[in-house]
Order: sequence, then structure tokens, then C-alpha cells
Amino acid sequence: MKFKAFVTDNGVQLLERRFLPALERTGKSCHLFLTRDHAMFLHLLNGDGVQCLAQFRKEALFHDYRISSQNDDRIAFALDLSLLLRALRSAVAVASSATRLEIKLVKKLPPNSTQPMPYLTLETRGYKSAVIQDIPISKPLSRAQVTELQSALDTAQDLPQTLVQVPDLNQLLNLVDRMKQVGDVVNVFISKHGDLSVQVSTTLISLGAEFRRLVVIGEKTNAPAEDQNLSAQTRSSRSISRGDGQYVQVSVKHFAKSLQCHLTRPDCTFFGIAPQGSCLTVIFQFFVPGSRQTDKSISLHCRLPVLDPGS
Repeated sequence: MKFKAFVTDNGVQLLERRFLPALERTGKSCHLFLTRDHAMFLHLLNGDGVQCLAQFRKEALFHDYRISSQNDDRIAFALDLSLLLRALRSAVAVASSATRLEIKLVKKLPPNSTQPMPYLTLETRGYKSAVIQDIPISKPLSRAQVTELQSALDTAQDLPQTLVQVPDLNQLLNLVDRMKQVGDVVNVFISKHGDLSVQVSTTLISLGAEFRRLVVIGEKTNAPAEDQNLSAQTRSSRSISRGDGQYVQVSVKHFAKSLQCHLTRPDCTFFGIAPQGSCLTVIFQFFVPGSRQTDKSISLHCRLPVLDPGS
């Protein structure tokens, strides 16, 4: 089982300044899943919290990328994101135009131990010196565990049939910060004609916002003319009864965690509800710099578990 690559300048920028700080706020540890063509950071694919998947084509982060294993050249392990981020920042601090940053899997003997342990090592090489940082990782997953992880990954890739684009992510972030002071559960409604509403309610106070006529990707319908002047609550109820709207309840804490992905600086953000209301999905889209074309080398999305209406 071998993995070795050099992190590109673009890869350092993506990981150190954008994706690792965002992922660390979602959860302290995650799995790093390496294949022949991709590197993926996976949060809780088999857990009951916020599931988060950041996927990169190898060219987006690395060059001279080499991987081999008896499991179809797939390697997965758990690691502490704060340790990886700290090591990467240290590497950036000592880097110069003459240095190269190598990342690789190694086995080393820890102090006062007779059993070699696996590490993810970052080595900053210059003309006259090298700085080596070893990040402890879990034992690499077995063939059966990698197969299970791949199955969970395939399931997590399923997208809702309707996605609506949020026009102002900062506005939603400010709203969620206020929601956390009001209640623990947020009600989310999405319709095929581009309506999105988020609301927290208690017996004493209700706080929320409605976005109408948003950009819709996937299945869409036109809003009935007779609904235009009705209240948001009435319109959502009629939409759900017609089958062109869905409603779920999620944890405010989970909702806020998913929005921490704004640190990755996405160009567009979409919300959708999975069939049968099984989860709330948040998709972050990135453009090729200087264009409006989707950067297909990077993808990021979160899946939020839904709560029972009585919880």
C-alpha cells in the first residue's frame, strides 16, 4: 500500500485557505479516501450528523501522483483535520519558490513503542534542508471497509430531483446565527417553482425568511397565478398538497454547520430535499477562475439528517 504526491501551489491554496478550515468546522476528524483519479474528504457518511463530501480530481491538488494498493488502488483512513491543517500551514510558512511539498503515507516507530504506526507525512524540501511533519492516522481501512465506504459514497452522490439556488449566502448565514438564539429546529420548505423558506418557531416567537422565484435546476413547475397573493404558509401548504413542494425539519446546529462551507468561497449554493424527505442537501458549486463555467475538478456538498416532526 503506497501513496506519494507533490502538492501543487493551487492545491495548497485550496486546502489551507479554503477547504480544510471549512471541513474542520463541520467536524474535527474525517476520512481521506484516495483513488487513482480522486482525493476525497468524507465526513460521517455512516453517521447521524452532517454528512459532508469534498471531492477533488487529483490534478486539482497534486502532481506526480502515485498510488497503489491491493484494493483496486484505493486507500482510505481517518485523520484529525486540525493536525493536517496545522502541518500544512507550517509547511506554507517555511516554503519558498525553491521548495516542494511532498505528501506520502509512511510507517514509523513511535517513541517508546515496538509497533510501527501509520502516518501521513508532509515534507517540505529545499536546496539545503527539509522540514518533515508526521500526522498520525488510523490504520488504513480493510477491503471490506473500503467497499462499505464506497457504497455509502455512491449513496451520498444521489441528488434531489429539484434544486433551488440561494441568491445571498451571507444573508442566510446571518439569519441562522439569529435562529440559534430562538430554537433548535428549523423548518425548510422548497418548491419546484423556486420558493425556499426557512423558519424557526416557538410558542412565543417565529423567525424566518422566504426566497421566491429562485433559479431552479431539475424538475420545475410554474407557480399557479391564484397563489401569488397568498401568505407564505398557505402557499407552501397548497404546494405540498399538489406534490410540487416538500417540507422537512432539521437541526439548527446541523444547518449552521453545513453553511460553514461558505469558507470554501463557492460561486453558487443550491438547496434540495431528497425523495421522501430523507435528507436536506446543500450543494456548493465552483466556477473555473475568470469564467462562469463549472469547475468539474472540485465538488462539495452536505447532507443533513431530517428530524421527526415530534422531535
